[in-house]
Formats: sequence, structure tokens, C-alpha cells
Amino acid sequence: MDALLATIPSPDRGVWYLGPLPLRAYALCIIAGIIVAIWWGERRWVARGGIKGEVTDIAVWAVPFGLVGGRLYHVITDNQKYFGPGKDPLAALQIWNGGLGIWGAIALGAVGAWIACRRRGIPLPAMADALAPGIVVAQAIGRLGNYFNQELYGGDTTLPWGLEIYRRVTQEGREDALAGIAIDHTPIQVVHPTFLYELLWNLGVALLIVWADRKFRLGHGRVFALYVAGYTAGRFWIELMRTDEATLILGTRVNVFVSAIVFFGAIAYFIIAKSRGEREDVAALRGTTEVPGESQEAAEEAAEDKSVTDVAEDGSEGDVAEKDKKNSPESVKPE
Repeated sequence: MDALLATIPSPDRGVWYLGPLPLRAYALCIIAGIIVAIWWGERRWVARGGIKGEVTDIAVWAVPFGLVGGRLYHVITDNQKYFGPGKDPLAALQIWNGGLGIWGAIALGAVGAWIACRRRGIPLPAMADALAPGIVVAQAIGRLGNYFNQELYGGDTTLPWGLEIYRRVTQEGREDALAGIAIDHTPIQVVHPTFLYELLWNLGVALLIVWADRKFRLGHGRVFALYVAGYTAGRFWIELMRTDEATLILGTRVNVFVSAIVFFGAIAYFIIAKSRGEREDVAALRGTTEVPGESQEAAEEAAEDKSVTDVAEDGSEGDVAEKDKKNSPESVKPE
């Protein structure tokens, strides 16, 4: 009884209705995370020499790509939930019911960001460094959606921070953990809140990479690599604690293997990229990048104009003027 008094209660529902319009906590948390990531990323990008508004332009591409990638990864790795006897394949499209794989979100989101950066003439590694802390905080905010959905938790525990799980039912009396409401707040389980462990870990990673970035002036994608390494290090042990249904490889959850592989890849990049030197000057990099919409001919003409100006400045203009003076009508003597 004492343990139950010290545990963390779950929300009684994850969906509220404004008339026929459902307000889903999971979706609201995702949206809030995206807003925070864009806001913080914008501030960091401007501080590094970027132009205000560019992060929003990148997000227009990266966010949709990331959502599609996250859903694809979830559906592929948890395909047993949607395909097979008695399953509804169309449920794979119901993203509002939860289910986004961070690996797919980051991978395909990076593709969207790369396309946008190419269009704007922005170096992707520099942009990724600016966005990294905001992304991991957005992930932390998104984990609150799992709290409202009563999902992604671990095994039973008697620890004082154990999470109470309630039985939720619909108006028809059908049990539904996502769309139902908990009428009876007597917990059917008290479990490890692994979503909370990941939330706190992500906030710690954000603090780490901000400190390291300021201390060592990281650049060339190294802040982003440090974020990936930090996140996967935590995801590795947290994934081992989870008890929700997942695809297994050799009896181990697939995301455990993915975490390990991505961790070592991020560490390798972090070490290799050190040879590129200190943080890049975004403004200087922009100066060497073709301006979007400017033709190659226009760029060449600008270069020619600059060369003529340089010639005039180094004294050659005097030689040209002297030659013109000799060939002028006044300088020609009649025979």
C-alpha cells in the first residue's frame, strides 16, 4: 500500500473531444516539440552567422520527411501490429494513434533538410549542429505523448517512481488503452516509466552538447554527432528495459542493435570530423556558395567586374588612361 501511495499516476485518458474534433495528447506533444526545435534552432543558427528565417525554411522540408520516415520505420519494425491474420493494414496510416521511430525520422528528416539546404545554399553539417539541441529536447517533449497513451513502459517495479497503469474502456465498454477512459483508478500494474527515463536522459544530452559546443567550439557536424551518440547510449539500456511488443533479432529487440550500430557510427564521425578544424564560419561559407536563383553566367559576370575593379585599384588603370591619352585626337600631330 505504501508503494502505491508513492507511485506516479497515469492520466485517465489521452484524447479529449471538442465536439467531433479529437484533441490527441500524443499529437500535441509532437507539435510542441517541433515548435521548440525550430525556435531554439533559429536562435542558434543566427548566433552562428546564419540568417533569421532559414531554419523555418529548412523545417518546411525536414518535418514532413521526418514524420514519414518515423512512421515508415515503426511500421517496418513493428509490422506484426498491422499485417497478418486479423490485422488492419490501413491502421499503419493512423499516425495519431502513436508509433514514430526516431531512427527513420532522423534519417528521412535529414534527407529533407539536405534538399532544403541545397536549395538555400546552406552547408548541411553547420545547420545540423545548430539544430541538434532542439531536436533532442523535442524528443523529450514527444515522450510525454507516450505517458498520455500509457505506452512504452517497462516491467513491474516497487520503486517509488513506478508508473500506475489503468484499465481504459470506451463508452461501449470495450477496452482501449488509446481511445478509452480510465473509470477505475485502481492500477492493474505498477511499472518502470521507461518513457520518463528517456525524457530525462534526452534533457541531459541537450545540456551536454550545449556545454561541449560552447567549450570546444564544435563544428562540421560534430555537435549533431555528439547528440546522436549521447541519445543512442541512453536508448540502448532503456530499450532493454521495455516490455512492449517489438520485433526481435536473436531474442533481443531490434532497436538495441540499431542503437549500438548508430552509436559507433556517430563516434567515428565525431573523431574523423575533428581533422576539419574548429567551427566553420557560416557567413564565410555562404560567400563561397552559389546564391539560389543566380545563374552561372551572372556569377561569372560578377567575377569579371570584380577583376576589372581590382586592376584599377592596383595602378593599372593609370596605364590604360595613358594609352587612351596618346590615341586621343589632341595627341595626334598633323603631317
